[in-house]
Amino acid sequence: MDLKSPARFVFVTLLLDWLVVGISSPVIPKLIVDLDGGRVDRASLLLGIFTFAFALVQFFASPVLGLLSDRYGRRPIILLSNLGSAIDCLILALAPNLWWLFLGRLLAGGTAASTTAAAAYIADVTSPEKRAAAFGFVGAAFGLGFAVGPAVGGLLGSIGIRVPFFVAAGLMFASAAYGFFVLPESLPRELRHVEMLWKRANPVASLRLLRRHRELFGLTTSLFCSNLAVQSFSVFVLYTILRFHWGERENGFGLSLFGALSVVASILTGRLVGRFGARAVVIGGFVFGIAGFAVYGFAGTGIAFACALPLTGLWAIAGPPLQSAMSRRVAATEQGELQGAIAGMRSIATIVGPPFFTFVFAEVSSRGVTPSIGTPWFFGVALLAGAAFTAGRVLRREDGAPESQETAAQALANEATPV
Repeated sequence: MDLKSPARFVFVTLLLDWLVVGISSPVIPKLIVDLDGGRVDRASLLLGIFTFAFALVQFFASPVLGLLSDRYGRRPIILLSNLGSAIDCLILALAPNLWWLFLGRLLAGGTAASTTAAAAYIADVTSPEKRAAAFGFVGAAFGLGFAVGPAVGGLLGSIGIRVPFFVAAGLMFASAAYGFFVLPESLPRELRHVEMLWKRANPVASLRLLRRHRELFGLTTSLFCSNLAVQSFSVFVLYTILRFHWGERENGFGLSLFGALSVVASILTGRLVGRFGARAVVIGGFVFGIAGFAVYGFAGTGIAFACALPLTGLWAIAGPPLQSAMSRRVAATEQGELQGAIAGMRSIATIVGPPFFTFVFAEVSSRGVTPSIGTPWFFGVALLAGAAFTAGRVLRREDGAPESQETAAQALANEATPV
């Protein structure tokens, strides 16, 4: 990994965060069932409520924590996030009832700033021309955690339903302790905000940063469409069960394969950008995603559906250069605010995406296995096509952008037309 030592720690922090999410994902539903007296139907509703509450709290907390990282530095926010995740895992491990479980989910949403502060940290310690590769490793952390976490969680859950949460808590406490003694601060004092402007911490107001000029708004639109398309995976398991009669083994293998391929794609992003340019890589990634979603929708067999997994895995190459392009368009003092706004935008996608896609799937699946059953995936095709078109227009001049981050942000701000 061609990253400085502090950035390696940030990568490990993100990996542990997503590993904890992956470890928890196969056992939280069972824990809810147990705490609710074995009522599977109600547990499904409660799981949706808990997920919504987590995303909603994250939406409000992300801009605040992003601004705090601009004011006080990235290090304390990253350590706070690690500590919050560890306490959340302990609450899940010891929760005597659903209210304590719900409290743990709220705490997790409120401290889920590792991605926000970590992405700002990466922007601080890497030069603009190497930032796409660095953000590629951030994507690799997500993919690796998504690939390995569910398998580890399932294995530990077979020992005891609370065991995965104790293990996850131990990992996050160890990460917080290591960071406390080792991780240096990345944001110099002279580049920090002198005062904390709480009006900018308003989650809606924080999104105005993303509308600062036409190009940044276009990249935001592209990233939002991509994140909304990701939420179509909320029907992945239900879709494969109904259409192909897949079981836990097939679905677990499919999701792990998608995560593993995302890791490979993310790691290769830096080299691809260096050879083909950011615009070609972003558009190429979206084209892979479009092709994969189209195959999902039209596939008549489980084998055909599985063949599309590598295509959607390669979709991961689009994210890092897109996020890198966004970071080049703001000043060094605004990286935390930018990442907080991006996290807030992702939270909106998480809030609205699953209800939308599950509603669409419920509507089309009520008619049985008909040609319309692939409709959720076709919505994904439309979203990614819009993302590719928008990003392609904005990034036409990316290869000729100024070398320094501050120069780029200033140049674009001078020529920008407010949206």
